[in-house]
Amino acid sequence: MKYSESLKKNKDFQNIYKKGISCANKYLVMYQMENGKSRNRIGISVSKKVGNSIVRHRITRLVRESYRLNEESFRCGYDLVVIARAGAKGRTYQEIESALLHLGNLHKILV
Repeated sequence: MKYSESLKKNKDFQNIYKKGISCANKYLVMYQMENGKSRNRIGISVSKKVGNSIVRHRITRLVRESYRLNEESFRCGYDLVVIARAGAKGRTYQEIESALLHLGNLHKILV
């Protein structure tokens, strides 16, 4: 069952950057804000500083898949923006997944 939607509009990202709470680790930064809905909305951002388009899309796919497979362990009702840092370049799926779950723990949104 799908609990999440994607964040696509720049206005939504900017709102979360301004009003949300952020935590970071070596590979990722996560902004989190309550949205008052029964599902999560997730947005993923990877800057050109991280690498070329192939590298950026790979990191995006790894983050999206990590979230999708662990979606049941995240509490509902949040807007999440995940930003990849330059250290995420060349990392394995397990490292990205572990970083994402670590940020979920820091934000206290894991069940």
